[in-house]
Amino acid sequence: MAAGDYQIRPMKNAIVLAAGLSASLLAAASAHASSSEWHQAEGGRFRLVTSGKPDADGKLRGVLDIELKPGWKTYWRDPGDAGVPPQVDISASQNVSTADVGFPAPERHDDGYSKWAGYDYSLGLPITLTLASSDTPTKIVADVFLGVCETICVPVQARIELDPNIDPGNPGDANLVQAAFAALPRPASPDFGVAANASDGQMLSLTANLPAGTRDADLYVAGVDGYMFGTPERHEADGKVTFSMKVLERPKSPPGGKGIPYTLTSPAGAVEGFVPYP
Repeated sequence: MAAGDYQIRPMKNAIVLAAGLSASLLAAASAHASSSEWHQAEGGRFRLVTSGKPDADGKLRGVLDIELKPGWKTYWRDPGDAGVPPQVDISASQNVSTADVGFPAPERHDDGYSKWAGYDYSLGLPITLTLASSDTPTKIVADVFLGVCETICVPVQARIELDPNIDPGNPGDANLVQAAFAALPRPASPDFGVAANASDGQMLSLTANLPAGTRDADLYVAGVDGYMFGTPERHEADGKVTFSMKVLERPKSPPGGKGIPYTLTSPAGAVEGFVPYP
């Protein structure tokens, strides 16, 4: 979905959504470094930062740097039954074929109107950009779309432009990008992750495999490829921790992707992986 074609699922008990885009956003300006200028929004500001040179596979690391004002929040890749997931559209860029956005482990919130997954603090979303050619001039043009909320949710967007070759060795940018990638959940493993149980098509049931001595855990499941899920419910019996959630929407035909992405959090840390489509 393009940044301008956003959809907002209605919140329970009707939190008012600001229907327009924030008037305080600045127009895109010419970049003077390997990071963009800050774009101001009602609840904070954000910018795009890149660092270093592309690797042998054409991968260039960056981060969407989001600073939130106290009391404001933004959302995880699947915000729950209401909210606006972050989106970064790089289709207007030159020599950039894909942009993969990563997400730190979110937290569960219940504001009395809806349950949602996201962040109530400033953070960086790591971005891996794939360049089409190492010998072609590169210009990043990213249409960024975020939902930032206090008591009113404001959808905001801005076009961010930068040349990643201007100052690729900037140490401040390098530290910011490195910290954002270091904050990502680790890849799941057989000893720390989830496994799918038998499904009737109406419910998705997952068993959590946790490090020894760990029972406190939470699970976040992202609706992708035509799926939408209810909030996972935690169960503990016979020494096992399981999660169950309703399948609210599903595609008419089997998808061809990797599966359903999830993030599992516990006092031992956070991991992420995929489970088969139910």
